[in-house]
Amino acid sequence: MSASEQYFAAPESGRQPTRPGRFLEPARDVPAVTFVDGLTFHPALGESVMVNMVHFAPHTEAPRHAHDEEQITIVVEGELEFELGDTVRLLRPGMLAVIPPNVPHAARTRDQPSLEYDVFCPPRQALLDLTAAPETTGPSR
Repeated sequence: MSASEQYFAAPESGRQPTRPGRFLEPARDVPAVTFVDGLTFHPALGESVMVNMVHFAPHTEAPRHAHDEEQITIVVEGELEFELGDTVRLLRPGMLAVIPPNVPHAARTRDQPSLEYDVFCPPRQALLDLTAAPETTGPSR
């Protein structure tokens, strides 16, 4: 079997989907959540993963914190000064940070806004607790 055939092969076990898929437009379908002025979240929840669309206004900071969930941050627009452990980097579109569980991190913008996506596995429990996450999944389409 080729790598392509192996990668795109259907499951052999005959497992059935646990629920139907859905499409979301986060800014429209997912209620905005704001914990810090200038920092807006649109969390979308799957069965075992969460994707959070995050808008940073200019001169906005996500304070240093850590959590049990693994996180990958992907910058889509603008620049984001990202602190990961003891290292600080300026992330631009297409760059990402991989944050293992319990590693302290923070992010801030300078003069321009930024759009980034945070992927959490498992879903970020504090965000679920604070937002009543079942409503954040948006409509099926």
